[in-house]
Amino acid sequence: MTHILFTISTAFMLGLTGLTFHRTHLLSALLCLEGMMLSLFIALAMWSTQNDMMIFSSSPLLLLALSACEAGLGLSLLVATSRTHGSDHLQNLNLLQC
Repeated sequence: MTHILFTISTAFMLGLTGLTFHRTHLLSALLCLEGMMLSLFIALAMWSTQNDMMIFSSSPLLLLALSACEAGLGLSLLVATSRTHGSDHLQNLNLLQC
């Protein structure tokens, strides 16, 4: 296993463990998701450049664009929940209540 692959997989696993174990605030969950998406972007960019596949050269940019849309949607949900519920604690959010 190369050092770059180990670093990318470690970054992804740190984001995943942060998402599973530290679910107190919505903002921390969104940051963990963003870290996971950035590690996937770097891995996809490195893979497409190492294999010299010009067909997949636009895939990292597409993933980065979708990640930016996901971050914008997540921040809008954060603002909406903090306005309606008063905080961004995930334990206080109940989808069954109006």
